[in-house]
Amino acid sequence: MHVTRSILSILLSAPFLLAAPVAHAAAEPSGPKWGPHIDLEGKGGTDRNLGETDLFIPLWQDEDTLTFTSLRARMDDNNSHEGNFGLGIRQMLDSGWNIGGYGYFDRRHSPYGNKFNQLTFGAEALSLDWDFRANAYVPIGTTQYMEDSLSTVDVSGTTLMYNQGEERALRGFDGEIGWRIPLFAADAGQQLRAYAGGYRFTEDGVDTVQGPRGRLDLTFDEVPFLWEGSRFSLGAEIQHDSPRGTQGFASFRLRIPLQGFGDTPKPRLSAMERRMTDPIIRDIDVVSQAGQFSEASEITQTADGKTITVLNSNSTSAANFATDIANAGANSTVILSGNYTAINSVTTVQSGQTIVGGGALDIKTPTGRSVTVTIPDASISGTGSNGGAGGGARLFNMADNSSLVGVTANVNTTGSAYIVHIEGKQNVTIRNNNLTTQNGTSTAGAIIIRDSQDVTIKNNVLSITSDGNGARFLAIIGNNSNISIDDNKLSVSGAGFDKRFVFFANSSTINNLSGT
Repeated sequence: MHVTRSILSILLSAPFLLAAPVAHAAAEPSGPKWGPHIDLEGKGGTDRNLGETDLFIPLWQDEDTLTFTSLRARMDDNNSHEGNFGLGIRQMLDSGWNIGGYGYFDRRHSPYGNKFNQLTFGAEALSLDWDFRANAYVPIGTTQYMEDSLSTVDVSGTTLMYNQGEERALRGFDGEIGWRIPLFAADAGQQLRAYAGGYRFTEDGVDTVQGPRGRLDLTFDEVPFLWEGSRFSLGAEIQHDSPRGTQGFASFRLRIPLQGFGDTPKPRLSAMERRMTDPIIRDIDVVSQAGQFSEASEITQTADGKTITVLNSNSTSAANFATDIANAGANSTVILSGNYTAINSVTTVQSGQTIVGGGALDIKTPTGRSVTVTIPDASISGTGSNGGAGGGARLFNMADNSSLVGVTANVNTTGSAYIVHIEGKQNVTIRNNNLTTQNGTSTAGAIIIRDSQDVTIKNNVLSITSDGNGARFLAIIGNNSNISIDDNKLSVSGAGFDKRFVFFANSSTINNLSGT
């Protein structure tokens, strides 16, 4: 009777005994501990602002080990962007530490349009209260580029010296130590941590980039209005080094989990388990420096192969000015350096010769590259002369295929005077000059064209003042053709009775006059 009653009790209670394990099993979390996520970060800085996305994907995991890939894309408002493609591994130790290592391939598009590649290797050890991190950065492939926008030229005596601009990637390392500020419980879902560290990046011939770095990080793993598995962080960072100065950033970072949003319970992670998916902390850039890192070299030719001669006002006297230009020879480029005063003679420009007083010049570097550089400005002043050939005084008699470029010239005399005389010549260019003529009792002008063809007068600033007979920018005499006058700024003034922009002599002609 007792046996029958016991069996009946077991049978009646069996559904409840079976239901209990089933209910418990249904409540157990299923699936892996760590799922994929994407972090979105914004950084506002004192020198630039950045945005970043970081895709974190677990590749393999067990109870205490996680291998993963980290794929990052970053851009700033300084025309730079970068991608980081990484693999990493982390392991939870029984001692309470998480240790890890990782490697990245980095590719950066710099503000100068250059592309750098780099390998990054790092290691970390994280606990509830302390963080230790270190990274090494090794540029690979092309690590330096010529950057012509940073190139300069200087005149040293009678030599034109060229300093090549470059951008170079730097190798280096950084590290930091972090401490949990105990404002919250050690296992709380929100933590404030402070970090102190430093960095050093070097390359031959380049100023070393090294200095301290400090940052604060406030992270919320449990935010009521965000979904499960999300994370929100606020940060502040400051660093200083001599080449780049002091830089500061304020940042926010939002984590969006990518696992399903169904009713399946998610594993509830401990504080150290949550730290297994902390962001990798590393330098945000392939560090590079731009400037001039090589010794200056002498320039002897223009880009089109003309020989360069430099005249310096410290060594070329007013009496020798015209002679030294003539001695440079035909088809040469003469660069004027300094301030020439009391030029009371006329210079006869040689056939194919270019006189440069400043501005842009296309040169050939010692490596054979053609680049555009800016020549320092020079000036000329005096009364000029007609050289005994009749007509008004002037500074330059132009030749066939000759050019006057970037010259600042001033003629001040009581007699009739001009700056440039073009007579019986072809293919003459007057460009980017600043020409001033002042006259007290006679005629003042800037340019005379007589019986010439294929003359271009472009982008000059011309000021003519006469209190005598007349003032004019341009005088046309005889039979001429193909005269182009473009984009010049003109000022014609004075008490003279005859002020004109262009003076046409009797019986003068121009076949094809163009310009704006």
